[in-house]
Amino acid sequence: MKVNGSVESLDVEPWVSLLDALRERLGLTGPKKGCDQGACGACTVLADGVRINACLALAVQYDGREITTIEGVAHPLQEAFVRNDGLQCGYCTPGQICSAIGMLAEYEAGMPSAVTGSQGLDESEIRERMSGNLCRCGAYNGIVDAIKEASR
Repeated sequence: MKVNGSVESLDVEPWVSLLDALRERLGLTGPKKGCDQGACGACTVLADGVRINACLALAVQYDGREITTIEGVAHPLQEAFVRNDGLQCGYCTPGQICSAIGMLAEYEAGMPSAVTGSQGLDESEIRERMSGNLCRCGAYNGIVDAIKEASR
């Protein structure tokens, strides 16, 4: 697979999650193991530009695919998160940013959400589309503001 622009060859057992392969075999610690059940979004990465929960994906499923973790991201969202206080402890931030990048691409492609129909990418649209990413510190207002700023 291609990870953050580099071709990586991994020999993993079929039951190894993409998250474990990234963290334990490649040393990429940006994606976090939060719940390990796909409920918190701390492990969110981009697979061929689409956001996924790496804890729910088997590494062998991504043979030949392009994976982007926070270590491979260079996006205006990162600075927007800092300017808008979109983080506190930082544990969820890599997953939040990768998810936001994927969410913006989904929105631009016209993929609907439960609140689609609002005027543009407003607060309710952002909150709905980001609802799979939890922040225990409660930095949600800053996260929404950062996404609004970066989407302009």
